[in-house]
Amino acid sequence: NAPRDLQRREADIAVRNFQTQQPDLIARKIRDTDAQLFASESYLAGRPPITKLADIANVDIFAFDRSELMVDGLRKLGLDVSRELFPIATQSHLVQWELCKRGLGVCIMMREIGEAEPGMVTVLPEISIPVPIWLVCHRELRTSRRIRVVFDILADHLTK
Repeated sequence: NAPRDLQRREADIAVRNFQTQQPDLIARKIRDTDAQLFASESYLAGRPPITKLADIANVDIFAFDRSELMVDGLRKLGLDVSRELFPIATQSHLVQWELCKRGLGVCIMMREIGEAEPGMVTVLPEISIPVPIWLVCHRELRTSRRIRVVFDILADHLTK
């Protein structure tokens, strides 16, 4: 989940959820979407229902790291959370999602991915986390035909 350094050529093209501030990079905003809290039906079975914001204190949420970023972000959305609610931290969204699908906790996931996965349930559907999608590359790479073709294909598919 950590952004790659395009100026050091750690990647040619990046899909990011924030606007770059680096002047040597070219960014194209693809679209705005949102993420929500998801859990598997098996995780929610036998638990008290999660129907109000205070109920989030009864679940395990996967975090990206051990910093206060996740806590602060969820608090801004009206959730009364503490670091203790985040028993597992991994920077890999894929690992978080797999753990969530296997019934080990709650995960923040892009709405369209979560809703498309059988057996997954939106937790507190009124909570929506805005997620911008940006496609970014180094300006020198935009002159490369191969990079430009891939950039345009990615932009086209991510727009849908």
